[in-house]
Amino acid sequence: MPLFERTPGALVLSEAGRVLLPYAETVLAALRDAEAAVDGLRSAVGPLAVALVGTLASSRLTAVLRRFAERHPKIDVRLQTATSDEVSELVRRADVTMGLRYGPDLAPELHCEEIFAERQVIVAAPDHRLADTRKIAIAIGALGSERWIAFPDNPARPEAANRNVRRAFDAAGVSEAQILRIDSLTAQKRLIEAGFGIALIPDSSVQEELAAGSLVVLDMADLDITAPVTVVTRANGYLSGAARTLLAELR
Repeated sequence: MPLFERTPGALVLSEAGRVLLPYAETVLAALRDAEAAVDGLRSAVGPLAVALVGTLASSRLTAVLRRFAERHPKIDVRLQTATSDEVSELVRRADVTMGLRYGPDLAPELHCEEIFAERQVIVAAPDHRLADTRKIAIAIGALGSERWIAFPDNPARPEAANRNVRRAFDAAGVSEAQILRIDSLTAQKRLIEAGFGIALIPDSSVQEELAAGSLVVLDMADLDITAPVTVVTRANGYLSGAARTLLAELR
């Protein structure tokens, strides 16, 4: 049966191609496993591909990855960023050995293990009108008139952690018109420091700013949000010695 169909300006999968695709990807992933397993007999060093959600690069995971690189300098750790769903897909196809994402993926071909829960906090500039009362718990409803800063909500590239942000917006009664969408965590923090709005951000991503006094955390009385951070591997995939060592460090 034909696996592709020609259309004006493109070559697309036929119905048979779409049916075959997941099986073909499974075969290719098994071949990559076989190659990695044989390579592992020759040497305990080599490349180790890891995918992670971009905001996790600013979390406590950075220290773990740095420590791993220092202890195992002959292992070439290759990092790439993606959304949570994309991390799962990269692992499933064996394009990477493991992934770090928000929340579990229930797909049977994946194995997920929560390694810690990332606390989410609402941060503001030190001169924000509520900064002087940050030691007094604030009701989320008091933030309904604020301007907020958040990542773009792209249906084509959904992010699991955005559900927590949506929950905060709904609780505060925030409309889309009040949200400034910025696709960089660093840019978000700089805009918050400049007084352009407030944001719900992972706690470990703002530790430097909190220590420097350029941002403050607003203590919320009725909003306690955490995001589980999960390491993802393929359920029956091959894990090299390097991958098992990194997994132990993450645990």
